[in-house]
Amino acid sequence: MADGISSFWGPVTSTTEGCERNYVYSSYVAELFNAISNIPGILLALIGLVVALSQRFEKRFTVLHISNMILAIGSMSFHATLQRVHQQGDETPMVWEMLLYIYILYSPDWHYKSTMPTFLFIYAAIFAVVHSLFHLGITFKVHYMILCLLCIPRMYKYYIHTEDKSAKWLARYFSITLFLGGLCWICDSLFCKEFSGSYFNPQGHALWHVLMGFSYYYANMFLMFCRAQQRGWNPKVVHFMGFFPYVKIEKPKAQ
Repeated sequence: MADGISSFWGPVTSTTEGCERNYVYSSYVAELFNAISNIPGILLALIGLVVALSQRFEKRFTVLHISNMILAIGSMSFHATLQRVHQQGDETPMVWEMLLYIYILYSPDWHYKSTMPTFLFIYAAIFAVVHSLFHLGITFKVHYMILCLLCIPRMYKYYIHTEDKSAKWLARYFSITLFLGGLCWICDSLFCKEFSGSYFNPQGHALWHVLMGFSYYYANMFLMFCRAQQRGWNPKVVHFMGFFPYVKIEKPKAQ
């Protein structure tokens, strides 16, 4: 997008930009709305981390929530600077996060416990090196979509085998926010010229960030519920102040 005031970070070096005029409000932030819209995702991931630690869930969920925070911080840094190195700090955690979801979704039925995390760790490291050296463009997007698609069948399997209505609603909230977020992202991409030239820009990419923050949170809570069921921890979906859902468990004393 066309620049506004002078840039603290110098010329744009990233290969992609959001549909937001650059440096309109500050010389230190290239895309203000696209940057600050990651704050809800950071806060929601922090809440999820507190739940995971206080309820003594497995470490995989602690890492998952921290991964969500790293991704949101990376996205904020990228949109604030529009520098290639910060774009790398946004895109690489996206892939790492999806590999973590694949591990959480598929590992319960994996008979060789050490092989999956070892393979995924090596895969993540190799991807990071390759992506930094060759600056993958459309290949990155296709690769990321494939990783996302690998998660869908397993999420659906968990959904149909979950009888708890509150847990099912967590999965539905995840799907709804994911769909709405994707719709905002598509509209922002397709109608960028019209939005940027009009008096009112709906900031579809920023809305995508907000909705994805909630989508990750609902997905994580649903997966925590399913894992607690697998471990026999008697999970329940409770609501903070009658509104905000999270998972509460009761571990046997032996655990």
